[in-house]
Amino acid sequence: MDIKNKTVLITGGGSGIGYATAKFLSEKGTRVVITGRNEDKLAKAANELGINYIVSDVTDADAVKNLVTKLETFYGNLSLLINNAGVGFVYKLGEGANAVDKAKQEFETNYFAPVRLIEALLPLLKKQPEAAIVNITSNVAFHPLLVLPTYSDAKTALHSHSVALRLTLSSDTNIKVFEVMPSLINTDATKDMGGEQHGLPPEVAAEDIYTGINEDRYEIFVGEAGRQRTDYFANPDAAIAKFNQGLY
Repeated sequence: MDIKNKTVLITGGGSGIGYATAKFLSEKGTRVVITGRNEDKLAKAANELGINYIVSDVTDADAVKNLVTKLETFYGNLSLLINNAGVGFVYKLGEGANAVDKAKQEFETNYFAPVRLIEALLPLLKKQPEAAIVNITSNVAFHPLLVLPTYSDAKTALHSHSVALRLTLSSDTNIKVFEVMPSLINTDATKDMGGEQHGLPPEVAAEDIYTGINEDRYEIFVGEAGRQRTDYFANPDAAIAKFNQGLY
């Protein structure tokens, strides 16, 4: 899928992978719109990159309705949605972990929000000659990381949803569904898990996303994620033990 000269919406586009992807795509001739909750962050990013932004909370159903209305009004040729916004808590399961409350927040942002936004934007995307949905999951979508237990759960759910959505839309629409599975990326959100020391620059993910979409690779692996997935299917127990080495 050639995404040059197309219009794209990136959630969580004010920082991290979202910002890097917005920058990369805009430099390739794509018309980029970013969205998020923090207007100051969005305005700063949009000004730096010369792109547009819409303030919206993708976890709020009414805010999503307003977002879709604005997109239909001002960006009627929107043909690419990148669900990038995410949140994760670093902790371990066990007594006193408060896992339910953490999981509710993670699922609301990492799973329910993209599912809601996708469904709301399907009528607009179906109007385009060519369109795509890109869900950013993670290498934890195919095996859990013990210090991100319920985040792993949420990304696994989004992975499953992406597969079902791809097959469903392939039967009667021109909408393609891509999934991006990065390994550790150096962003503000990954500082607590060693992102600064061991993470890849977000620009690497941005370039892989662009290349993967253009090559119609529906599962796009960034960094070590591809090898980790291969290891998992070869020997799940050994792969999970290696992935969590030193954490249990």
